[in-house]
Amino acid sequence: MIRIFFSIAVVFLLFQACQTTQTDEDESLPVLGFPDIENGDTTEHRIPDFKFVNQDSQLVTNATFEDKIYVADFFFTACPTICPKVKKQMLRLYEKYADEADLMLLSHTVDVKRDTVGRLKEYATNLGVESRRWQFVTGEHDEIYDIADDYFSIARVDPNVAGGFDHSGRLILVDSQRRVRAFCDGTSAEAVDRFILDIDKLLEEEDG
Repeated sequence: MIRIFFSIAVVFLLFQACQTTQTDEDESLPVLGFPDIENGDTTEHRIPDFKFVNQDSQLVTNATFEDKIYVADFFFTACPTICPKVKKQMLRLYEKYADEADLMLLSHTVDVKRDTVGRLKEYATNLGVESRRWQFVTGEHDEIYDIADDYFSIARVDPNVAGGFDHSGRLILVDSQRRVRAFCDGTSAEAVDRFILDIDKLLEEEDG
């Protein structure tokens, strides 16, 4: 029941965020998410600490993205539906920002049983990408699925959908303070066009 309520809240939040992420040229991107309240102190929502393993068998943590911004998504290598479209757009970002050292990409597999390190390595190699810029990670089932909520994304096992996993095709933009700043539909080239403007704006903000 709690996860159902949270999912409804996330849908509402993303709808609201969708209305605000298209900022004027002189405005900064909003910080998305419900604030966290602890001991009477209110702080902006942030991606929590995590530990995953990438395609090179290396540990990936928040420290991997220290002082950088990154784009995150959720996928699985055998996905027969949206993943090829999303990865095409992620590859587009990888190539566009080839010379931008302050931007990285992070893809979490939702198929933690079959997407082994070796399989992720093969997938990354077929895309022709380097792990220093694009991390493909796996980990414990609960840790992957729980952190999807923190990204305001969706990841769940569902035998009734193609491939057996229901997951979002969203691309999520995270700043150097672990805050979600924008998102888009990763299956839509037009949406990614607008997302690129958000990335450029955040890079400018971080540089300033």
